[in-house]
Amino acid sequence: MFQKKEKPQNEKAKKAPPEPQYYKSATNIQTLNYNVYYLSPLEKILYGVMAFVVGAFVGYLFYGGIGLDEFGQPTLLTYVLNTIVMVGVGALAAWFYLPIRTKQLCQARQSKLKSQFRDMLEALSTSLSAGKNVQESFLAIYSDLKNQYEEDAFILQELYVINTGLANGVTIEEMLADFGQRSGCDDIKDFAGVFEICYRKGGNIKDTIRNTYDILSDKMAVAEEIETIVTGSKTEQNMMLVMPVALIALIKLGSADFAANFTTPSGLVATTVALALFVVSYLIGRVVLDIKI
Repeated sequence: MFQKKEKPQNEKAKKAPPEPQYYKSATNIQTLNYNVYYLSPLEKILYGVMAFVVGAFVGYLFYGGIGLDEFGQPTLLTYVLNTIVMVGVGALAAWFYLPIRTKQLCQARQSKLKSQFRDMLEALSTSLSAGKNVQESFLAIYSDLKNQYEEDAFILQELYVINTGLANGVTIEEMLADFGQRSGCDDIKDFAGVFEICYRKGGNIKDTIRNTYDILSDKMAVAEEIETIVTGSKTEQNMMLVMPVALIALIKLGSADFAANFTTPSGLVATTVALALFVVSYLIGRVVLDIKI
């Protein structure tokens, strides 16, 4: 018998390659992977520069002016330290912000897809109730939703892929399963699984789609209600994010003598500890307010 060769440790430690942003459907159509979002070069530059500028400003505001002489005048060391602080904090802000912004854009895209999918289910249920079969219904709702959404809407692109697959002999179960895997939404994935079982076993497709639509609508209504309730808290959290920066700016602009206390060793330690506590409390607040349905 052949013995299985052990892979070297360095090969085991290799990370899996990142998911591609696009896949190819069974009919060789480019399809979008909603599980990931990759910033375009222009987006990276735009968001990176924005985060860098904000970070550099905050870094200079909190740690600028170190190395003054005994008369309170800036020295060469002051300018060097100011540059290092601004560049360092700005680069750190851009490095942290880009993944956060990427995740926000990915979640926003999935949320939009989920809302459009709910409209698709409603139109599909109506079409099936009118006596059309599944293939005819998918063709009909594509035409109906074109009047509701723009050409580049996610759901229209997915319906085009599904209808093209059906026209080329690909089963509806395969097309929906592929859509569910790429969607990044558990509701769409679950619908594809339920649809496959029901369709193969000869179940009531119309009731299945209607029930899925009702459940999805209820979940989205609850999510919107929760979002409305926590909107005030999120607004307060954003205000608290800006408040320390605004207070330090007012103090430094209003009193140069008092602002000099921030450049002393004790002042730098107090500022650093306060900033660390503030960042930790902000992150905890984000976790608390991030309510999943």
